Amino acid sequence: MFSSRKARPSDSFSSRYGTSKSIKPRSSHREQSITRALERTESMRTTKREPSAHTSPPAGSTLTSAIVTLCVGREQRLFAGHEEVLCRSPFFEAACRGQFFENNARRINLPDEQPEILSAVLEYLYKGDYYPKLIQNKRKDTWEVEDDENGSNTTIFCLAAKQTLMKDTVIYCTAERYGLDELKRLALRKQGLRHGMQISTILASARFAYNHTPNSDSKLRAQYLTLIIRSRHNFKKSGTMKVEMEQGGTPLFFDLFVAMCNHMDDLKTMRSPFSSPFTR
Repeated sequence: MFSSRKARPSDSFSSRYGTSKSIKPRSSHREQSITRALERTESMRTTKREPSAHTSPPAGSTLTSAIVTLCVGREQRLFAGHEEVLCRSPFFEAACRGQFFENNARRINLPDEQPEILSAVLEYLYKGDYYPKLIQNKRKDTWEVEDDENGSNTTIFCLAAKQTLMKDTVIYCTAERYGLDELKRLALRKQGLRHGMQISTILASARFAYNHTPNSDSKLRAQYLTLIIRSRHNFKKSGTMKVEMEQGGTPLFFDLFVAMCNHMDDLKTMRSPFSSPFTR
């Protein structure tokens, strides 16, 4: 049912590339937070880690609660959900208490939401996952995103950004808005298993992530920093990367600079302290 390409096993980012920053007396709080987020992101990429348990709505009470109609997007597409299921989200819980209802009707208008993304959110609320789902490869003892032969479910054209973006990134940012932390973790884990994305899509998605997550939430941002550093040989030859850096307008490239400095500093500390500086 769910699809994507199979993940390739990866070495530890911290051990292989040395991006985990040793705490120094003068290191700033921002540098330390970026480094800690990089370490957390890499640990989430370990394919043998068990996924978080998602709780499906309990049978009975949730499926007999009132039906709420959701009017979504510019075309006002209609979705429906049980009130008790929707109330797992603080956003919808507040809406269901009457803050956004019109004329006492059980209807919530979401004009800025994208139907495909809301569909994934509803699927998660009911089933604990969204298409394409996370599955276990028992033969390899790894976790993968279910096969998608043409990769059509890896990206989505985001109407708000008017660009093609990583679908999991858009879902992560939507989950942030709806207060669904477990969905954020699921989206982050799935995105960590993707590969073969175009550089332009990665950079556009990274910019979107920076614009739609608070500074205190560095996990998704750190995943993009990790990806760029791991694939630095491709990115440094990219004309798209050059244009993005020249345009600026996002903290992405400063964070990337800090992460690369941490990488170089850690490589330096790995060398023998007795070696001559002229041979380093």
